[in-house]
Amino acid sequence: MASSLISRQVALCLQKNLWLSSAGCRYVSKAAAKTQVDYDYDGPLMKTTVPGPRSQELTKQLGDIQNVGAVNFFCNYEDSRGNYLVDVDGNRMLDIYTQISSIPIGYNHPALLKVMTNPNNLSTFVNRPALGILPPENFPDKITESLLSIAPSGMTRVQTMACGSCSNENAFKSIFIWYKNKERGHNVPSEEDMSSCMINQAPGCPDLSILSFMGGFHGRTLGCLATTHSKVIHKLDVPSFDWPVAPFPRLKYPLEEFARENAQEEARCLEEVEDLIVKWRQKGKPVAGIVIEPIQAEGGDNHATPDFFRNLRNITRKHGCAFHVDEVQTGGGCTGKFWAHEHWGMDDPADVVSFSKKLLTGGYYQKDALQADKPYRIFNTWMGDPSKNLFLVEVLNVIRRENLLEEVTRSGKALLNGLYELQAQYPGLLSRARGQGTFCAIDVRDAATRDRLLLQARDKGVLLGGCGDLSIRFRPALIFKEYHVHIFLNIFNDVLAQNK
Repeated sequence: MASSLISRQVALCLQKNLWLSSAGCRYVSKAAAKTQVDYDYDGPLMKTTVPGPRSQELTKQLGDIQNVGAVNFFCNYEDSRGNYLVDVDGNRMLDIYTQISSIPIGYNHPALLKVMTNPNNLSTFVNRPALGILPPENFPDKITESLLSIAPSGMTRVQTMACGSCSNENAFKSIFIWYKNKERGHNVPSEEDMSSCMINQAPGCPDLSILSFMGGFHGRTLGCLATTHSKVIHKLDVPSFDWPVAPFPRLKYPLEEFARENAQEEARCLEEVEDLIVKWRQKGKPVAGIVIEPIQAEGGDNHATPDFFRNLRNITRKHGCAFHVDEVQTGGGCTGKFWAHEHWGMDDPADVVSFSKKLLTGGYYQKDALQADKPYRIFNTWMGDPSKNLFLVEVLNVIRRENLLEEVTRSGKALLNGLYELQAQYPGLLSRARGQGTFCAIDVRDAATRDRLLLQARDKGVLLGGCGDLSIRFRPALIFKEYHVHIFLNIFNDVLAQNK
């Protein structure tokens, strides 16, 4: 398939002038600049409303097999390129959502197709090993070349996993194991510890807790779900743990006009964190760790200042809790730095940093002290996927070679400035434009209007995502350039004009 994709790209390049000049079937942005990416399209092209007839047919077919309530439409990934996603009805859309922020350098990037066609990589793709017991010969080198080359400050250990939820779930386990060994003063469990854990009782299954924040999202597995507080549908009918939930700051915008009020809000939240730590210790359920996103993504793109996070880090030190920074959605360069926590300016930002999405593999970095003390304590069959490390090496090469973090900063500035202008133009419709890099969002006056704007933008060839109660979030690939911003802004302005 990879070789056929490369051949098709050559053919498409030769035919470029022909399909670029075809009239009457694509939305033309007033400010659309000439493309600067060889494998990118020049703009959206819409043939039907979305979902089109073929997508509707496939949705019905899949609906006989599984729940399809969340399916938007079906995709033609072979024809998708760069910043553009093509659906099965031939609609080509500028993708500013990128599979929930998980496409790092666009669709069908030539560097990744080249990895697929390299015969030296075939065994890695064909044979998926049980990494915890039978890793391949090149696994240490590939981990060093990929994940360790971008390790957060102060971290030299990384554990790969398959997805964001299992990354966080196992990170929580590492925190609990570390905390209990620290409490014992050694890592040798008692006979009572070993017998009681087999029937889900203390002391072997201790009443420890993870403190999380209202609006946070850390996954849908049981432990993660106890720390997820973004949408009712995620949690309804599922048993959970009695773990503390602190308020996350609700900042007022524009930030420069509300500096005093926002500082007071952050101080209130930090005070509540300390109160909860004390309260849960008194309940006999001590807080072993605190988990937080640098920007609450699913919960509504909620930001806090670097001072908030620095003070929170100090609280974890004071109370002997591990500090777990969840970079599943914010990691990978979308904020203009590879890790969003780098914006805090700290030498020792965390004890654990989890990742997934744009890094293509899941996993978490950890301090030496949190390394599992015995085999099989942090374990599953696959423990990740070595083929994803091959792709990640090339993604990192592209990021460095093309200075994509600088590109993200430029594009993000253009995007945020454009959102500022639109909210000034439509004050009754939009508010609270905010962001770092291209990791941006804006609020809409109500949920119904937000959802309508998303559908109308999609029918004009722009894919966006919602988050929180009222927000639209922007999650483009790292190759999203300033001219893509202008294409989006012009189309979105037309949509907004219909909804005054």
